[in-house]
Amino acid sequence: YQRRVHGQRSFDSFSSIKLGLRDLWPETEPYNTGFIQKGIHNIYFEEAGNPKGQPAIFIHGGPGGGCLPKDRCWFDPTHFRIVLFDQRGCGRSTPHACLEDNTTWHLVEDIESIREYLGIEKWLVFGGSWGSTLSLAYAEKHPERVTHLVLRGIFTLRRKELEWFYQSGASFIFPDAWEKYLEPIPEEERGDMMTAYYKRLTSEDVNIRTQAAQAWSIWEGATSKLLPDPDYITQFGEIEFALSFARIECHYFVNKGFFKSDAQLIEDVHKIRHIPTRIVQGRYDIVCPAVTAWELHRAFPEAKLDLVHDAGHSSLEPGIRTNLLNAVDSFKINPKSD
Repeated sequence: YQRRVHGQRSFDSFSSIKLGLRDLWPETEPYNTGFIQKGIHNIYFEEAGNPKGQPAIFIHGGPGGGCLPKDRCWFDPTHFRIVLFDQRGCGRSTPHACLEDNTTWHLVEDIESIREYLGIEKWLVFGGSWGSTLSLAYAEKHPERVTHLVLRGIFTLRRKELEWFYQSGASFIFPDAWEKYLEPIPEEERGDMMTAYYKRLTSEDVNIRTQAAQAWSIWEGATSKLLPDPDYITQFGEIEFALSFARIECHYFVNKGFFKSDAQLIEDVHKIRHIPTRIVQGRYDIVCPAVTAWELHRAFPEAKLDLVHDAGHSSLEPGIRTNLLNAVDSFKINPKSD
């Protein structure tokens, strides 16, 4: 373990081999579930853990990924009041894979609606990959509602990040998986893969939609871990998941995340520099390369960056998992007495 300080910046360089690795907290069942109606969208949410505990919300990835039971397990269930929700069009939210009224700013206001509905004043916000994007967007829009940020696999949806993964860059490291990603797209359309995929993911032909969705999703699953995980890749190819994941992701990406500028999240980071923040990043993250976490950290030197040297993108990589659990624990506070 090495501690490095660049000026005022806090940078922790970890090798998980040297850390005492941790497992997720035990699974716990929700004590409250429900839906919030927002126009045509019916948005699923749930609460687990300690009803009187410190509030924390988990922001899932994608967009279009949905939540899983293990996502409750980032938080000590005896201490935290854990809130999860499925973003518009995915998971248990309906209508499935719907792109209408589905933007970053709709999701930001959905988070606020859930907070208000549950009577929560402020909460810890936890998000990885697209979840880090939405967490930053929410915090910058509503900084007064965020007590702490735990971010992983930083993604700010700048054009260079999208081009790296979907056009040219990651393809140099995973040429075998890239070849399969190219298959649904004719050679003459490969100069703009996201636009070509969007055309197919919004096709009236269910077979064209399904083929494109599975190829898009499997590409991400194949590149998400430091070491290949066939079961993980198979999960990404499941049709129902792939349709919402690919359609919604591509919808957001061709629309530039619905941001006012390419680097909005980094440009507006001054709004949240007072919020205690931990950034956990895999050194060999191919989906969301470490340069984005580094650039966010340079703009936000008060945040603590944990760079995990033997990890890729997935939150379940041992070193990333351990650092995330430690980050959440480091932000425990005693809830106010009734």
